[in-house]
Amino acid sequence: MLINVCISIFVLMEFANVMTLYFNPGTKQFNGMGVFKAWHNIEDDEQYGDLARYLVNWVAGVKLIFLALLVVILCFGSHQVKVISCAVMILSIASFFWRLFPLIRKMDLKGMIDPQNYHRTLAIMIASIMGLFLAAFIIGIL
Repeated sequence: MLINVCISIFVLMEFANVMTLYFNPGTKQFNGMGVFKAWHNIEDDEQYGDLARYLVNWVAGVKLIFLALLVVILCFGSHQVKVISCAVMILSIASFFWRLFPLIRKMDLKGMIDPQNYHRTLAIMIASIMGLFLAAFIIGIL
């Protein structure tokens, strides 16, 4: 039961982010690109603006694939598949701390992110999501 709740919460939360990236990428809400001060400069740049928009839409598309697979697992997966999915989610979400966190921390400390210290908020939020999946995984294997 907790696994279903965790997957559902994650799907809803990330779906909000996908819709934000597709339809309002410049917002600061739902992890939109607006937190990056450079976004507002690059958006109008003829050479790099299209590339930036392409990459943002590519990320949204990849997230959508991930979410679709999670919905299939949620609706049709066995308990064992859902437990394994929790472990996979923990590992894949943890990749944030390997590649993305060092970059956003660096940009934040240089004053390139608004609001300031956003890297901390994001790290806490992502660690909390990982903790939720970990709890679901542990309860799922008991």
